[in-house]
Amino acid sequence: MKIDDINISIINHLRDGRAPFKKIAESLSLSEGTVRARVKRLMDEGVLEIAGLVDPEVIPDQNVVMVGVKVKDMNLVKKGEEFSRLRGVISVCVVTGRFDLILMVMLSRDFTILEFYTEEVSTIANVSSVETFVVYKSFNLKVPLTL
Repeated sequence: MKIDDINISIINHLRDGRAPFKKIAESLSLSEGTVRARVKRLMDEGVLEIAGLVDPEVIPDQNVVMVGVKVKDMNLVKKGEEFSRLRGVISVCVVTGRFDLILMVMLSRDFTILEFYTEEVSTIANVSSVETFVVYKSFNLKVPLTL
């Protein structure tokens, strides 16, 4: 699918939540049907996913940690997919630097970092080392998408 300027503009309008298609259409001088059809196609082709985001800082008894992971093999995408299926994992990134993967993990009073490591991470083979980073405060940077 070709991502043109109109698709990028629609995606940027959706950054702060699910804006009404009518409002997006008016802003871009398009018909509401055109916006609706483009969003549907972007979603059908896996380019766009509309999801709600939750700020864990406002949910009682929830903490977020970042976990750096070094693995013994170089099939990093496969390892990333394995980690993405673990309980508590919000996101996984394959990265450069001293770690191979960076995980964002949601913890609670009923699911602690010890349980994450002993019950979840321990099920994945070829993990060389892990390092935990406690998130004190996070900021959602909103940067417009460009070609």
